[in-house]
Amino acid sequence: MEKCYLGIDIGSISTKGVIIDSNNDIIASDYLYTEGNPIDAVKRLVSSLKKQVNLDKYEVVSVGTTGSARKLIGTILGASVIKNEITAHAIGTTSIYPDVRTILEIGGQDSKIIILNDGIVTDYAMNTLCAAGTGSFLSSQAGRLGIKVEDFGKIALTSKNPTSIAARCTVFAESDLVHKAQVGHKKEDIIAGLCRAVASNYLNNVGKGKKILGPIVFQGGVSKNIGVVKAFEDLTGQDIIVDKNSHLMGALGVAILARKSGREEVFDFDIEDIVFETRGSYCKGCANNCEIIKVIRNDKIIDAWGNRCERGEVRISN
Repeated sequence: MEKCYLGIDIGSISTKGVIIDSNNDIIASDYLYTEGNPIDAVKRLVSSLKKQVNLDKYEVVSVGTTGSARKLIGTILGASVIKNEITAHAIGTTSIYPDVRTILEIGGQDSKIIILNDGIVTDYAMNTLCAAGTGSFLSSQAGRLGIKVEDFGKIALTSKNPTSIAARCTVFAESDLVHKAQVGHKKEDIIAGLCRAVASNYLNNVGKGKKILGPIVFQGGVSKNIGVVKAFEDLTGQDIIVDKNSHLMGALGVAILARKSGREEVFDFDIEDIVFETRGSYCKGCANNCEIIKVIRNDKIIDAWGNRCERGEVRISN
């Protein structure tokens, strides 16, 4: 049996997964919507990946998780590695583009920039709580304009005079978009303006104060929008690299970390029939009143976290 490694990047909007071999080559992958239920999303993801792998030839011996629900999913899957998104994306990207200096990443509800020097992360930043300029923002505007978000990019490229749209705030952007449509701006110009606004908002906020040097790799779901890619190229004056697996870089990175961890245990794909439950409670041990998150399987707590002191941890119970 050949060893392989599973990496899962689970976010608020989408869940991504890859299985890699010992050479870091992807032998199975999938991308699906989280739909507000990360446990169910991972069950669906694992089921999909299982169908893509010849289990007579390969066996998964280590698992890594990243993303906003990495702790929860890592607990459920018995992950060897649970890592933050910055590390996972940097490892995944440098495995393909070792000379990368800047990583631009825009996902469904967040965005980040990672600055590297000789393959080492030297600086990074993430967006604030506002979702302006993210994938959900573009999806919302596409719905308002009555077009599919998948068509945004190619429509944007037909524009000869992109409309100027204020995108520093989702509310203001929607108001500005409605106004521009009412005064007769062409739809393709408005769409091109939105793409440019996303790139401009990113550079002026997430990328503020950062020295953006090439090679530049753009990833995340929004990197598939060729209108936004062109906007970044126009604004930075540099070529933007978009890998065919740009949406999977976090999952790839954490799969590589799982391979390097040296912690191995054969993974059981048959988790879809196991019932997991999460419960929240508050510790009464002190004035911090910490919220405790418990993961329960078969009425038994398999993990819990949230306490900020040891006194609280010993109070965890069913």
